[in-house]
Amino acid sequence: MLESQHLLCPGDDAPKTRLTEVGMIKSQLIANLAAKMTHLPEKQVTDSINRILELMSQALIDGKRIEIRGFGSFSLHYRPPRNAHNPKTGEKVVTQEKYSPHFKPGKELRERVDASRAKVKLQDKDDQ
Repeated sequence: MLESQHLLCPGDDAPKTRLTEVGMIKSQLIANLAAKMTHLPEKQVTDSINRILELMSQALIDGKRIEIRGFGSFSLHYRPPRNAHNPKTGEKVVTQEKYSPHFKPGKELRERVDASRAKVKLQDKDDQ
């Protein structure tokens, strides 16, 4: 069962739900891929995954956009400086500008996720 948080968005009557359970970590990704690619040693699968992630990280560091058709794109979003406060001391501070990595799912991935979540909702209704 997925754990979720309900978020109330201003102007919305219904709460939004954000899933918070970690479904797969890097070691599980490697193990799953190694199980499907039995002709490759697990070390080679591990090295390949690490190399792919390093290349993607370096592309973002270099300010480049990464697009994987059918899956989504990774880019950087500019976050300007803003006024904030230290919750512990109440002191007012100005945050520094920064660039944050951002993932935008592709149409195919969005549709597949929506279809799978719709099935889960139907199953939940049937269980009640």
